[in-house]
Amino acid sequence: MLYFIEQCLNGIQLGMLLFLLAAGLTLVFGIMDLVNLAHGSLYMLGAYFAATFAIWTGSFVAAVILALVVSALVGMALEIVAIRRLYARSHLDHVLGTFGLLLFFNEAVRLIWGPAGMTLTLPPQMLAAVQIIPGIYYPIYRLVIILAALAVAALLYFVVMRTRLGMLIRAGASNREMVGALGVNIKLLYTLVFGLGAALAGFAGVMQAPILTVQIGMGENILILAFVVIIIGGIGSIRGAFVAAIVVGLIDTVGRAFLPDLLGHILSTNAAATLGPALSSMSIYMVMAGILIFRPEGLFPAASR
Repeated sequence: MLYFIEQCLNGIQLGMLLFLLAAGLTLVFGIMDLVNLAHGSLYMLGAYFAATFAIWTGSFVAAVILALVVSALVGMALEIVAIRRLYARSHLDHVLGTFGLLLFFNEAVRLIWGPAGMTLTLPPQMLAAVQIIPGIYYPIYRLVIILAALAVAALLYFVVMRTRLGMLIRAGASNREMVGALGVNIKLLYTLVFGLGAALAGFAGVMQAPILTVQIGMGENILILAFVVIIIGGIGSIRGAFVAAIVVGLIDTVGRAFLPDLLGHILSTNAAATLGPALSSMSIYMVMAGILIFRPEGLFPAASR
């Protein structure tokens, strides 16, 4: 039972990382109607920026803050230079254009940081574990990820639902021509939204960097899961991304932890160890397929966000 609770916490932690990545993606996808395959590159850049700034400043907190700022600036520059030329084009052009940007960023990182990976070292205070309930000790840093993502979710909800900027974002998503006719600078609004999405992607990369090696292409696999999350939750819905990210994180983590043991009762150890993680990954896409069949707009359509 204790092991199950620990794995559920790991699933929630993974879900929070997916939410940070999917929140930015769903903002861009839902508001600008842009399929952005380069979003994973911004996740990768955030991790590289944090690792670099940690070396320069010697401070983990300073590295996180600087990485967020630079990620947002890179996203805004990217929107001005390349992305805004894709808005009027088809989704196929979006895919081709942003896939080209993905390749560009991979090679740019190779040129700047080299082919070898980097690491982001945590402060000593975050290397310990804390007792959550009797018998369960959980790493402090993983709790920090969960709490940070919850804070971001609350802040996003407040900004989108309770501020003038959020009102403009929602209005721009519904009818950009009318909002532009009322005097709102749509180009600036889209640049700010894309910068916010880039900052969220970079933050996800920063949070993941101490757990995994910072390396070229690290955002590509998790980007696929992020797309699954926004499809399940509902395109353009922050609440949907939050709920779907937790569901996907739990399915993946709990499945990988327990399916090999369950399958071990009917299969050989090697076969169970191979089939268990595969079935866990398949389960995520089966859930997505079921949502597309029975609720094509997602669990929380954008109109209800």
